[in-house]
Amino acid sequence: MVKHQPLQVYERQLCLSCITGIYGCRWKRYQRSHDDTTKWELLWSLILLLTFCLLLVWFYFWLEAHNDYNEFNWSLYNSSGEWSDGTVPILATTAAGFTYVAFLMVLALCHVALGQQLNLHWLHKIGVTAALLTTIVGVISINKTWGQEWDVVPISLQATGPFLHIGALAAVTALSWIVAGQVARAERLMFQVVVVLLYLSVLLGLYVVPLYITSPCIMERTSLKPRPDVIGHQGAPMLAPENTLWSFQRALQMNVTGLEADVVVSVDGVPFLMHDRTLQRTTDVEKVFPDRQMDEASYFNWTDLQQLNAGKWFLKDDPFWTVNNLSPREKNLIANQSVCSLEQLLKLASYHNITVVFRLQRPPPQHPCHHSWINDTLQAVQQSGVPQSLVMWTPDEYRAQVRRAAPALIQTSLMKLSRQALQHSNISRLLLRYNQASTSEIRDFSTAQINVTLYTVNEPWLYSVLWCSGVSSVSSEAPHILRKVPYPIWLMTSNEYCLIWVTADIISFAVVIGIFIFLKYRMSGMHSYNPEQIMLSAAVRTSSRDINVMKEKLIFSEVGNGVGSAEELYGDNGFDYYTNQGINQ
Repeated sequence: MVKHQPLQVYERQLCLSCITGIYGCRWKRYQRSHDDTTKWELLWSLILLLTFCLLLVWFYFWLEAHNDYNEFNWSLYNSSGEWSDGTVPILATTAAGFTYVAFLMVLALCHVALGQQLNLHWLHKIGVTAALLTTIVGVISINKTWGQEWDVVPISLQATGPFLHIGALAAVTALSWIVAGQVARAERLMFQVVVVLLYLSVLLGLYVVPLYITSPCIMERTSLKPRPDVIGHQGAPMLAPENTLWSFQRALQMNVTGLEADVVVSVDGVPFLMHDRTLQRTTDVEKVFPDRQMDEASYFNWTDLQQLNAGKWFLKDDPFWTVNNLSPREKNLIANQSVCSLEQLLKLASYHNITVVFRLQRPPPQHPCHHSWINDTLQAVQQSGVPQSLVMWTPDEYRAQVRRAAPALIQTSLMKLSRQALQHSNISRLLLRYNQASTSEIRDFSTAQINVTLYTVNEPWLYSVLWCSGVSSVSSEAPHILRKVPYPIWLMTSNEYCLIWVTADIISFAVVIGIFIFLKYRMSGMHSYNPEQIMLSAAVRTSSRDINVMKEKLIFSEVGNGVGSAEELYGDNGFDYYTNQGINQ
């Protein structure tokens, strides 16, 4: 009687064990499989891919929305009544979720590359589902509360598009190794054709994407207009409390060419600077007037307003995470700031000969100055002694009356009107949010001698894009950052971009073809092996001591007839059966 006893000599595959163990908790060799992935697990792979793509877009959105974090936090304050940096938990959870899902995607690709069956562990399925649902809820919430911010994505692509294209091309080119391996190992022709066609479709799509990439920074260098002026939005609110004299003085230190503020008229007709509807966030009104802390700011008289401190909140809340960088002297100055009047701001601007733009809020109907608010503000402008040519007047109400009383004021609109309507109303300036004017519109207004000022521009990449677009000035909360941008971050001619695009495509195509040919040749050599000589992953030291051989031995032993055992066979061949080590000769 002959007994067939297969003996396999394995070496530990630590890397493979980690890949399959972390992904599907298959740490042991017998738990792994080279069988086709089940349809259920394929569905989960698609869910994982969908979650990864959605999180990638969500993460990119929040990275580019950094320009408007203060706007987001202010909207949260209006809805909750409590000031906090709501972007911190969002960024932390988004970064953690994206890192986790991206790691699972890498493990899944490793499974495919190694020919292992995909089997996502149930704990990971719960994690992926949680990440997907959380991201969907976040997207829906942003659509409802901050929908206009999605415009930052196409605008940012004008700055990042050419570089993201090269990155995506490099990633898809690298995937050709996995795709070529799958095609070479596949036995069904139809599967090979479908995989190759899908991959080539994606690759060719990336090759022609630059035809649809537009950026104002792809232009002739001689066509670049002068550097846009920077206006301090509420002064320099990242360095000092917003709408205070010290904030405007800090902005002047950053070489701004103008100052922007929000103006409210007090109950006794004094225009003063305040952004919020109430005084609760930016003053100590809850301490000085605890019974009136929820009253609208316009219902306070100027005498009461002068009793309030408008700086300590900045040191306490640290809205821009900059307080730790302030000197003791600066902290002392900030702690003693008070509410600033419009007349004080205008006198400061007149002294430094810089432009002032303010947005005037009309008092409520029951307010004593509901009908006289324009006259009260105009009177403050005239009493300050500031040259009218330095003041950008934005209210649309009674504009004709204001023009007769102060003809030298710079008439400015907060609404995007047609060029003809602006010229008919003798409006020479526009003050718009940065997403309200496209590159073509900015250049069209510039041709008509209408200057466009866009707010709020805090990031160098956005400032660079608007510079290339031809905007004349921007309003910024970060003049200390923009002063460090003497030239657009990047600028290239169309010929230079074409050269980069074509070169990247040629290199990618050559690499893909080379990988497919190499793996086809390699796999065809492996298919030519005798099935009885299939080598396992055990490393056995031969007598030559310069090559590792993976073997599978089939040992025939006859029961009871005295034939040598497996140990004897291994011993005869110079191999220690128990230690898996070759015997040195």
